[in-house]
Formats: sequence, C-alpha cells, structure tokens
Amino acid sequence: MILALTLAILLGTIVGATLYSRRQEKAKTMADWAVGGRRFGILIFWFLNAGEIYTTFAVLGISGFAWAYGAPAYLALTSVSLSATLGYLLMPRIWAAGKARNLVTQADFFADHYRATWLGVVVGLAGIAALVVYVQIQIVALSLIVRLTIGDVPPLAAAGIAAAMMLAFVIFAGLRSAAFAAGVKDILMLVIVIGLCITVAGKVGATSLLDVYRLAQSTFPGIGRFPGLNPEAGLSTTWLMTSALNVALGNWILPHMFQLCYAAGNADTIRRNAIFQPLYSLSYFFIIALGFAALLANTPVPGGDSNAALLSFVATSYPAWVVGLFTGTVCLLALVPGSVLLLTAGSIFGRNVVLPLKPDLSDRAMLLVSRGSMLAFAAIAVWLAVGGSRSLVEIGLSAYAAIGMLAPGVFLAFLWPRAQAVGVMAGIATGYLVLLHPAATDFWNLHFPEWEHGLLAMAVNAAVTILVCLVMPQPALAPSRSSS
Repeated sequence: MILALTLAILLGTIVGATLYSRRQEKAKTMADWAVGGRRFGILIFWFLNAGEIYTTFAVLGISGFAWAYGAPAYLALTSVSLSATLGYLLMPRIWAAGKARNLVTQADFFADHYRATWLGVVVGLAGIAALVVYVQIQIVALSLIVRLTIGDVPPLAAAGIAAAMMLAFVIFAGLRSAAFAAGVKDILMLVIVIGLCITVAGKVGATSLLDVYRLAQSTFPGIGRFPGLNPEAGLSTTWLMTSALNVALGNWILPHMFQLCYAAGNADTIRRNAIFQPLYSLSYFFIIALGFAALLANTPVPGGDSNAALLSFVATSYPAWVVGLFTGTVCLLALVPGSVLLLTAGSIFGRNVVLPLKPDLSDRAMLLVSRGSMLAFAAIAVWLAVGGSRSLVEIGLSAYAAIGMLAPGVFLAFLWPRAQAVGVMAGIATGYLVLLHPAATDFWNLHFPEWEHGLLAMAVNAAVTILVCLVMPQPALAPSRSSS
C-alpha cells in the first residue's frame, strides 16, 4: 500500500503538471522554457516561490535537526522571515532588470550590468556549483523514500532513481509544470502536517501539541534552548544569528531564485508574495514539534541518520495509508525544487558558458544543450549524495555559503554605480579563498568561534570588492547597465 500510494501521488501530479504545461504555449525559446515566458501571476508565483522554501530541507531537514540538536532547528523560523523582508526590496529590482534587458539567467545579469561576458561565465560556473550542491539535498531525500518504499536498495541505485525522476519531470515540461506541482505538494503537505500534529500527542504520551514541547524539555533538559542537545557542536545563539543572516542575504542570490524573479508578470506580484511569504515560517513550529516527537518516541533511525528521523517516526507510528500519503508528498517536496534547480543549472550552462564560446548557436540548439547538460549535473549530485552523510541542513548551509560569494556583486549593482567587473571578480576570488582554504577555516574558528563562515567570507568579499573598485578608474555609465 505504501508504494502504491506513493506512486499514485507522484504519477498523478506528474500527469497533471504535464497536461497543464501543454495547455500553455509550447516552449520554443529559452525564455519560454526557463522563465515561463515572464507571465506568472500571483497564484502561480506564490506556489513556485513557496516550493523553493517548503522542500525536503524544510520538512525532513529541520525535523531531523530538531531530533538531533533541539533548539538550533529554530534557524528555520528566523531565516524565512528575514529572507522575505529582503526579497521585498531586492526582487522587484531584479525583475525590472530582467524585463528591460531580456535576461534569462543570473549570469546574464552580471554580464549585462558589468558589461563583461567573461564575468558572466565565471558567475555561471559558480552558480552551477552551488545549484548542484542544492540538488544533492533533494536526491538524498528522494533516496530515503526509494529505500523506504522499495526495500533494501543500494545507495547508488536509490540516488540514481531519484535523479532520473527529476530529469524526466523537468526535461519534458519546464518551469510551468513545476509551478503546478508546487501547488499540489504544498496543499498535500499542509494537510498531512496538520493531520500528523493533531494525532502526534497521543503517539508520545503527551496531552496536546504544546505538551509535546513541555515533555521534550522535561525528558531532554536543554532541548528547547541554545546550544541544544549537543553543546560541543557550537550551535549557539551566535551561530543562529550569523547563519540566519547569511541565509537571508544569500537566498535571492541562488540562481534559481534569481531566475524565478524574472518569471513574474509584474513587480506587484513579487511584492505581494514577499508580504505573505513569512506565513510559511509558521509551519516550522509544527515541523519542529514532529522532530521532538520522533525523539520522545525513541524512534529507531537507520544509522542514526537525522535526515530519516521523521520518515522513520511516521513509518513506525502510523498506518500504511498515512505512510504512503506522507512519502508520496515528500517525493514532491524533493522533485519540484530539484527539477527547478536542474533547469536553472542547464539554462546557465547553455546560455552563459556554451554560448560565449559559440556565439552562432541557435536558440533551439542552446535549448538542447541546456537540457542535455542537466544529465551531467544530476550525475555529479548523485556522486555527492552517495559520498556524503551530512544532515540536509548542513548541506543547505554549505550551498548558501558558496552562493553568498556572488551577493556583493548583486547588491552593489543596485546600490553603487562605481562597482565594476574587476572589483567584483577580485571579491569573488578572495571570498572563495577565505571560505574554503583550511588555514582560513582555522583562523575563523580561533578568532570568530561559532560564527557562520559564509557570512565572514561574504564580508571579506564585499570589502575587497569595494577597495578594488575605489582604486580602479570609475566606469563610464551606459544605458545598457541594469541599474533600475
């Protein structure tokens, strides 16, 4: 029954998404395929944007983090609201630049604004790297579902099946089908989370959902306050504040979120979405409670993998039909954002890496190259998923730290006319050096203990960018620069 319900939800959504996509005008250009023809209204944009927030990172990752560490899972409550606040100010500017200059990818923005095709190539490669790490999150989650529903499947095979599902979904439809599927999975997940929270108290000996928090605190002293269950992990209030700020600053810099801004029909759609998007953070109260419940129930978690904590709890505490509904919905939580991530990576590769090397490439040929490149990116993500065992939250924070190296270039483009390509490139190179070099890691750990390294590297990046731009001749303004 579990497998049957999972497949029914998955296949039903894919069929519906495909039919919905085909009702629209067929994608003939990169703009049609990658940014939905720039026509998304409030409802579609809401669900697609929410689809990038309400993912396996949110449900399996945060509940697993609560199960393993306790209070540090509150990171989710702060980062979503901070991100929406920043998005209200930043996203309309990104949309305006994209519409005015017919931009499709984030790398297009850098190449156009800074009038440097080479910078677009560098930014494109950096963006693809961050996206592949984020795809890893979705493949890890889908692999858990595959192994739960099918049985003892080798990790490589499970990851391969997960990647194949994503590729099949996005290659034949594009961004519009992902928007449809995002709406389906958000509604399903809301219903399931509410249903689980109504019944979870009785599963762990509590009298109410609030009593789950009280019982967790009395059974595991310190779970509800920082630094949580594992003080040695360094997940203090300092870690919370710096990590939340880093996520907020980096969220809209992720290439797929940047590209999502281009897809909106107008700036008001974006602003209205940002106003109500923080409501999604309220759901984390329930997701964290479910993580605490899994701990109270002494749920047997295979290999101690925190990512599987909620799945294991539902599988051992609820009837098969509930498990099937849950696993099917979690599949969509991974499939929808994973598909958008691969689509974005393919768009960047075709438009910003291949096209500069072969300027005579037709739009149709570029579309084929973009779709074909997703196979390679999915394979790399599978390799990362099989080779690593970190929590989904840790993987996600790594992706935010990496993409944060592009943030100064975006913000300065709108705030400082003197910013130029050489300075942005110097900042990016320095930022990655102080983020990834072991000696720099040791320095941060010694002098800034428990700080998010990505935020520190972003600050160094911004300082270097500004200093280099100050010593360089001021660039001449031109109408092609995306300064709107």
